[in-house]
Amino acid sequence: MLIQEDFVDLNTPQGVMRTFLFRPAAAGRFPGIVLFAEIYQMTGPIARMARLLAGHGYVVAMPETYHDFEAPGSPFEYDQAGTDKGNRYKIEKTLASYDDDARACIEHLMARDDCNGRLGCVGICLGGHLSIRCAMNPEILAAVSFYATDVHSRTLGKGKQDNTLDRFAELKAEMLMVWGKQDPHIPAAGRQLIYQALTDAAVNFTWHEFNAQHAFMRDEGHRYNPALAEICQAMMFELFARRLQLGLNTHTASHQQQSC
Repeated sequence: MLIQEDFVDLNTPQGVMRTFLFRPAAAGRFPGIVLFAEIYQMTGPIARMARLLAGHGYVVAMPETYHDFEAPGSPFEYDQAGTDKGNRYKIEKTLASYDDDARACIEHLMARDDCNGRLGCVGICLGGHLSIRCAMNPEILAAVSFYATDVHSRTLGKGKQDNTLDRFAELKAEMLMVWGKQDPHIPAAGRQLIYQALTDAAVNFTWHEFNAQHAFMRDEGHRYNPALAEICQAMMFELFARRLQLGLNTHTASHQQQSC
């Protein structure tokens, strides 16, 4: 399927947010996906993920998370300077700003003529955490979180005192949670804490742990595991097809733990 790429500058309480758009180059109305990037914003691997989603029949909105601090169109390099900048902004940006960004993307997708109003979200690393928070919005029917950072430690945002764990009961979307067992950013005890909190909140979720390091989905760098990335992408597309394209809307709790 051919893909069209563009961007729109959305207004948020913290200013204009550059949001990259990827959509099928075909007539019709498609489900919408909010894609949340790593701390590096719109990089090559994130753009390729967006194109992959669009090629499967979704309208994708990818916001620049750090629009509070950077000019539009400012990706960071996968180097120490880019990592330091992304991690610094991560705890300077307020929780309200993160949530306002998600809301702006949802409202934009809902208003588009090429979007049918059935929405999902997906995120990687920092974006995995933001995908969880985005799924607290009632419009989101399915959400994917790849190795979400800072959830177990409650350290996202200014003041490093986020309330994500406390809000799991607000998750009405079906959740797909993916982790690497060799990821130093989310140790076993942290993963167990998140799993138990999801269970206690009766969230509809599946849980998958792989023998992989942090950023194993990123198709650049030595930690990339293409075989596992393909498995995770297949699980993501199964969820989105079932909940967004086939239109199923069940709320029966589904708890599955898988280790590979």
